[in-house]
Amino acid sequence: MGVVASTAGAIRLGETEVTGLKSFRRVAAGLAYVPQGRAIFSTMNVEENVNTGLSTTKESAVSPDIYELFPVLLEMKSRRGGNLSGGQQQLAIARALASRPKVLQLDEPTEGIQPSIIREMARTLCKIRDERGLSIVVSEQVLSFALEVADRVLVIENGRFVHESPRDGIDEEKVARFLSV
Repeated sequence: MGVVASTAGAIRLGETEVTGLKSFRRVAAGLAYVPQGRAIFSTMNVEENVNTGLSTTKESAVSPDIYELFPVLLEMKSRRGGNLSGGQQQLAIARALASRPKVLQLDEPTEGIQPSIIREMARTLCKIRDERGLSIVVSEQVLSFALEVADRVLVIENGRFVHESPRDGIDEEKVARFLSV
């Protein structure tokens, strides 16, 4: 997303080179990012938070299908973002989807979220991926979650890829060894 400057290589979204673009231009090109901790606007309500995702679109309102994906957000549209639990902060994903991305990037989306919400989030992400044809890149340490939403698993250690495998036929024990402390 441009948070850390690239030192080598190129980043392309289809035919569009995005390596040198500022973050807001990357969003306009079709990248959406949900940072670790979600970075919601605590003083804005849920609806206002989600609507900030429209800034790179020509749309004036969030599509109702986003609230269908996260029904709890519809019930809490007027609640302040800072008053939501970790699981209810799914609004950061809804906000990212409001920008109509081609690629959704999630950094540690399960952090601070209870197991039942993690399972629900995995189902929702699979639905988003399958119904919208959206590519989802997830940086995650909860292996069960990663395997549920991933088509391909890459393990990065000290900035290098040390393991790559399609989800089907993955050696879970080998990957788990990389994740242990």
